[in-house]
Amino acid sequence: MTPSQVLASYGPAAGLAPVAAPFAGDERDRPLAERLAAHPLLMAPMAGVSDAAYRMMARAGGADLAYSEMVSCAGLHYGEKSWELVDPADGEPDLAVQLFGSRPELFRESAGRVAERLGGRLALIDVNMACPVPKVTRKGEGSALLEDPALASEIVAACREGAPGVDVTVKIRRGRYAGREVAPEFARAMEQAGAAAVAVHGRFATQMYHGEADWGVIDRVADAVSVPVIASGDVLSHDAAMRALAQTGATAVMVARGTYGNPWVFSGHAPCVAERLAAFECHVRLLEATGAHLKRARSLAGWYFKGMPDAARWRNAAMSCVTAGDFLAVASEVRAAAC
Repeated sequence: MTPSQVLASYGPAAGLAPVAAPFAGDERDRPLAERLAAHPLLMAPMAGVSDAAYRMMARAGGADLAYSEMVSCAGLHYGEKSWELVDPADGEPDLAVQLFGSRPELFRESAGRVAERLGGRLALIDVNMACPVPKVTRKGEGSALLEDPALASEIVAACREGAPGVDVTVKIRRGRYAGREVAPEFARAMEQAGAAAVAVHGRFATQMYHGEADWGVIDRVADAVSVPVIASGDVLSHDAAMRALAQTGATAVMVARGTYGNPWVFSGHAPCVAERLAAFECHVRLLEATGAHLKRARSLAGWYFKGMPDAARWRNAAMSCVTAGDFLAVASEVRAAAC
């Protein structure tokens, strides 16, 4: 089956809905601020997680937009394999592509090639200036750019030059080092360089994902810029997403870890066991239909089975699965035990 056929077959039983396309095609004629205000729930880019199958589940669960995994500009320049991260699957109406690197000339080239390749299905290009992982930052990429606003500004300008007419946004953190907040002034520099929106994760890079995200920085950034601000960090439920929109100056909100085994986080739907199992089956079939490595379903099993009776047993069973049929057989066993 194609991905669209998978969603049509499995989606209704999983409480999933058809997907709209509010950010691409003719909609791009509307200012990004209007689109975000009308469609504020976004699935965040997550390395090793947000492949095409994951994005389609999030969109069917109610996400207004989904992002690619972060894609290396150098990878796009030197090889073809990275393009697998950029190409939307059949049934994906639009896609936000997140790029990372540190060389403006490669950003210019990558933005242009991505825009040409995706055409009307490209929602926007986002520049990762938030990743805290040392193997990224030691190359001057990701959150390391928070220490070099001049270079970061060149990168934003280069993306705009490479892909005229495409919105370029940035994702940042509160700052790179604990106690040293740079987000408001850094965001102002990105706006001056041409960024159409700024996503702010409320932790310092050195915190990684520990401690609590400070949503106060979202207000401080919103006060510093006139472009839309997107809230990120500790948005683990639909209620948290609604609070972030209501209690901060954010126009939109990104959900990352809150999507684990929970594509309904965007709609607020509380799935029953049968719907969760149907969603897991749908997700496995989407991995198969999009050509993704089925080992990814081992992590998915842990997320979708969480909280179910004998969850540890079923997670262990999934760890030995290889084929889609293996995973579906485990889901059938869970269903029989639950009933």
